[in-house]
This record gives sequence, structure tokens and C-alpha cells, in this order.
Amino acid sequence: MDILSLIQWPAFAASVAAAWLVASNTRPRRNVGFWIFLLSNALWIAWGLHTDAWALIALQVCLAALNVRGLFKTEEPGAPTEAEAAH
Repeated sequence: MDILSLIQWPAFAASVAAAWLVASNTRPRRNVGFWIFLLSNALWIAWGLHTDAWALIALQVCLAALNVRGLFKTEEPGAPTEAEAAH
């Protein structure tokens, strides 16, 4: 087994951790989650290139675009903070 075959495991772990963080009630954790999702997208793309998994690569490119959208929505200027939204 070569080293690139092992990329799938950190990609898997990053995907699970990111999903956990994106579901958080706090904006900073959600923001970190989207960054970790982007890392997992890059790892999955690297693994997909190594294994010629073209559908996985296409999926990860689309998911990366959605994660960038999530980052912009999480960091939306002028959006109320959780404390402001609770009032």
C-alpha cells in the first residue's frame, strides 16, 4: 500500500469532524467546520486523483463550492450574533 492510499483516512476523519462542527450553535465553530470541510475536500480530491475516482472528484468540487458558500454565510457581515438573535 502506498502513502496516497492512506489519504482516505484523514479525509474521512476531517469530514466527520467538520460535520460535527458545522452543526454547532456557535458561529466560530461552524466557521471552523467549513474550513475543515474544505481540507477534507482537498484530501478526497487528492485520493480521487490517485485512484481515478472521477465521480468522487466531481462531487468534492461541488461540495467545496457549497462549503465556500457556507463560509460566506457564516462570516456574513452585519448578521446578528447568537446573543443578538436570542433577544
